[in-house]
Amino acid sequence: MFSHTTGPNTLRGNKMSETTKVIFAIFGVIVTGFILVGLSKEEPSNAQKEIQASFNNYVAIQKMAGDKCPILIKEATNEQVYFPSETKTDRESYITLIWLGENVKTGGFKKASCKLLTALGGVSELIIDDKVIINKKF
Repeated sequence: MFSHTTGPNTLRGNKMSETTKVIFAIFGVIVTGFILVGLSKEEPSNAQKEIQASFNNYVAIQKMAGDKCPILIKEATNEQVYFPSETKTDRESYITLIWLGENVKTGGFKKASCKLLTALGGVSELIIDDKVIINKKF
């Protein structure tokens, strides 16, 4: 009744063959993706590690100075400071934050300078209106 080249079994066989091809293609894409992700997770070079360490150090000293200096300035002047007007740093061993006073006309400070040395792990110098409040030598 059905010939060898046509019939329900032959059509079904072609459908299975196409489905199998699609499954293998999807599986191949997934395996290729895993291989690419695995290869992209190579160890960073020494230069990249040094750059990252330098950046992390800079962020740490900037955060430490940003946390400690405003507190010390408030204790010395009774004025709250927020954002420094100027920053001086070598990005490795020190950072100096400078604030210009906002209340000079009402008796507030004109200029406050706070220096943090990483070797000391804290504020090494605090100068407010040319008056030395803290001066720690390393």
